[in-house]
Amino acid sequence: MALEGIKAKMQQLRLEADASSNKVEELTKKVKTLEQENLAKEQEITSLTHKNQVAESELEDLHGRHDDLKKQLEQAGGHGTQNEALQRRLQILEEEAEEADKNLRETNDKYDRSDPRIICKTIDSCNRLRQTDVKAGHYERKVQALESARDQWVEKYEEMSKKYAQVKKELEDFQLEIGNI
Repeated sequence: MALEGIKAKMQQLRLEADASSNKVEELTKKVKTLEQENLAKEQEITSLTHKNQVAESELEDLHGRHDDLKKQLEQAGGHGTQNEALQRRLQILEEEAEEADKNLRETNDKYDRSDPRIICKTIDSCNRLRQTDVKAGHYERKVQALESARDQWVEKYEEMSKKYAQVKKELEDFQLEIGNI
């Protein structure tokens, strides 16, 4: 019976060894799976870190561009003041042109055209009227150019503000995603 006890003990030890061997294989598989998952997570973290750095770099660039556009917009605001001054000057010149035209018509109506002194005064008035018209045209073109430049700066500013907000949101999303890992 001692022999049967030893055989039973050996059988039990074999079963325990097989169970332990199976457990070792199972745990080895789990370790490999966990190592692969860990490697995948590390790669994802590296990728997200790189994306975050790129986003932060883009954000810094956009901050700089945003600041530049703000300065340019402020300068364009100065153009608006200049624009208003030019419009006032244009209005004054137009009023002077109207006055000169009125004087010319009155002079032609009142005086005889044969008197050389009157003709000289009329020619002088005509010359001043032409000069005033030329100046008025020049200032009108300048006002239009300034308004156009201002509109372009405002449009660029709005575009950059949208891009800035978009990149800022992407950065926040990346930071949230990294925080969740």
